[in-house]
Amino acid sequence: MPQWLEAGLWGSLAGGALVLGAGIAWLVRVPAQIIAGIMAFGAGVLIEALAFELIDEAERSGGLGPTAIGFVAGASAYVGANVLLARYGARHRKRSGDQQAGEQGSGLAIAVGALLDGIPESIVLGLSLLNGGGVAVLAAVFVSNVPEGLSSAAGMKRAGRGPGYVFGVWGGIAAASGLAAVLGNLVLSDASPAAVATITAVAAGAILATVADTMIPEAFERNHALTGLITTLGFLSAFTIERLNG
Repeated sequence: MPQWLEAGLWGSLAGGALVLGAGIAWLVRVPAQIIAGIMAFGAGVLIEALAFELIDEAERSGGLGPTAIGFVAGASAYVGANVLLARYGARHRKRSGDQQAGEQGSGLAIAVGALLDGIPESIVLGLSLLNGGGVAVLAAVFVSNVPEGLSSAAGMKRAGRGPGYVFGVWGGIAAASGLAAVLGNLVLSDASPAAVATITAVAAGAILATVADTMIPEAFERNHALTGLITTLGFLSAFTIERLNG
């Protein structure tokens, strides 16, 4: 199987976890505390992937300078875009409660915001295959995407959005994730180590900003007493997968 096709399948699988989470939220009324716990676990998984699979690998292959520049640039770009989207009604796109209902947000803004959250992860998947890895990254993104889709879809449902909108958003993001993984693999296959390190770090910075801005606050608000412990367990689980496949 061509590597670019494998990257596309992995990206689609990771994006499909958003649809899976949305489906669970649509069919079953999941308690807010359970959603928060799953969100905390997913945050821990992503933090592990950032530390050991992305930033460490980027620094080893491209050096500290390009990695640091890319990391800060990625976080800055995400935060800036998030602030802009918040003005158009996408501030609470991942919230599981009634926040979306009170926001009167634009459907387009929420869809763009979801795309903003998912594309960096998919690019990283495509890049990881170039380095001969990717299993741990795929597991991390998949596990973290389930609670993201679950939480956001629960909030959309409470806000009165219909199934066509909810599954249209997440199905579109899943398809875009597969395409982003293909592009990440094809476009950067001949790039220099410094360029790959910078782009990997940009995506990593955006992912960390996502965790800090949306995932952990959502988890803490609903289940603050156990958030730290559950996040730690998510980190440990991902670390174990990474070491077993190392």
